[in-house]
Amino acid sequence: MSGKYVAYVGSYSYTGKAKGITIYDVDTKKGCFVKKDEVDVDNSSYVIKSRDQKTLYSIADEGIVSFRILPDGGLERLNSVKINGMRGCHLSTDIKDKFIFVSGYHDGKITVLKLHKDGSVGEIVDEVYHKGLGSIAERNFRPHVSCTRTTPDGHFVMAADLGIDQVKIYHFDNKDERLSLVDMIPCDINSAPRFFEFSRDGKFLYLMYEMKNVVDVFTYEAKPGCRMPQIEKIQTVPTTGSNKLSELTAATTLTLNADEKFLFTTNAGDNSVCLYERDAETGLLKEKMCLPISGEYPKDVAIFPDNHHIASINHESGSITFFKIDYSTGLIVMCSNIIRVNQPNCCVIVEV
Repeated sequence: MSGKYVAYVGSYSYTGKAKGITIYDVDTKKGCFVKKDEVDVDNSSYVIKSRDQKTLYSIADEGIVSFRILPDGGLERLNSVKINGMRGCHLSTDIKDKFIFVSGYHDGKITVLKLHKDGSVGEIVDEVYHKGLGSIAERNFRPHVSCTRTTPDGHFVMAADLGIDQVKIYHFDNKDERLSLVDMIPCDINSAPRFFEFSRDGKFLYLMYEMKNVVDVFTYEAKPGCRMPQIEKIQTVPTTGSNKLSELTAATTLTLNADEKFLFTTNAGDNSVCLYERDAETGLLKEKMCLPISGEYPKDVAIFPDNHHIASINHESGSITFFKIDYSTGLIVMCSNIIRVNQPNCCVIVEV
């Protein structure tokens, strides 16, 4: 590893206090974020890097914007594509970077688009609107697709809908390029399944609920030629660890670190990042520590490839807090003064 990192932070731009994506050089030895550049993107609510780490994609008001990641960490705009719907809230690519999936919180829509070999975004190949009613006549009363991903085997696409408390499972064939509903994971009423990740070996699924404030651990198996995968719940843990849960706490995201030995969850209201140790054989989680983040509404947490540094992206307080963690001792050190940035939503770390 070079130990040289660049951070791409997506922010809302409608206030005029941020352009969209702010680029930082990150010095982990000195413990600081140094502002490098800003790139115009209308309300960058979510950013991801491609699997090959050569391209950065961002949600924007107009749809999706793609950028080539330059050797020095700068960005070169490739193109922007409309998604024929309201602004998305989450992006993901398939394992081979052939498709990109957009989750529509505001309109309950999944949009699938092709990706070109140069990383630019191509045409829409399929789009599906979720239907149904939620449990309460406020936020959760209609579909809100919050996270969409392909399964590790590449045969299915799963979409968490926190509005109707379901995770829908679609068959997706690279040949006909169409989403075909085959099954669903029914969730507790008003639990709001918001975000999920798979282990790289494809054996385990980790599903986080925004309002229930828990992570469910599932086993996952898809036999060749099967119509639908077999998914079985084996564990439930709180997103706040052993901390007492307040009524105002809402889970915001989860992520696995680079070697998948640890899983992080973030919580708004509680304003914490909690760390679970993960057993690679069983998939089960064991609480390790819970970290106050010195900010408000940690909307995202970025894990560095060195596995020892994390950045909490604090939306409400307009800040980033940067920490070093010693997993063996549980020692946590804040590496820098709080970095100020307007309404940050998410962060992607790339090694250069």
